Amino acid sequence: MSTLIVYCHPYDHSFNHAVLMAVQSNLENRRIPYEVIDLHRDGFQPAYDAEELRLFHSGQTHDPLVERYLSMVKQASSIVVIAPIWWNDVPAMLKGFIDKVMKEGEGLSHTVTRMGIHGCLTNLQHGYVLTTSTSPTLYFRLFMGNGIKRVFVNGTLKQLGVGHRTWMNFGGVTTSTAQRRQRYLSRIRAYDFNA
Repeated sequence: MSTLIVYCHPYDHSFNHAVLMAVQSNLENRRIPYEVIDLHRDGFQPAYDAEELRLFHSGQTHDPLVERYLSMVKQASSIVVIAPIWWNDVPAMLKGFIDKVMKEGEGLSHTVTRMGIHGCLTNLQHGYVLTTSTSPTLYFRLFMGNGIKRVFVNGTLKQLGVGHRTWMNFGGVTTSTAQRRQRYLSRIRAYDFNA
């Protein structure tokens, strides 16, 4: 069992970074091997250029990070995505990770059939999306169509073949108290990321 963490936040003093450290502490305490993809630190370029798009349907790339990231995704048994919610959606950097790394083709992330996308990432038995937001979580669930869970978690990740999927959001982060943030981090440090 190994876990891949995909981390998408540019600021090391953010609450997202504290969540990352809590997840790492959790996995280390449970002796679960893990790797981290830090999209900002790696300098990942999320936008397609013409050459990358030309190569897409052949499953090829000219971006060495895309090749490395896809290899890491295919070798993991669980994935933990850590990102903020910006303007009711995942950040463009994370969207670009999905756009560019999830390559079409046999033995890659998915194939396309007449019935739609067939996910090949069935090695990912568990998928966890840990987000933070200025708005309360209830706002996303009731008034914004529950887009993160409906589209990103139960749409995109499901299409790619990811098994059991969980979304956890820390809402109201801007107005939260230190005690509430610490309680959440304690929950993350104790959470069973393979259940």
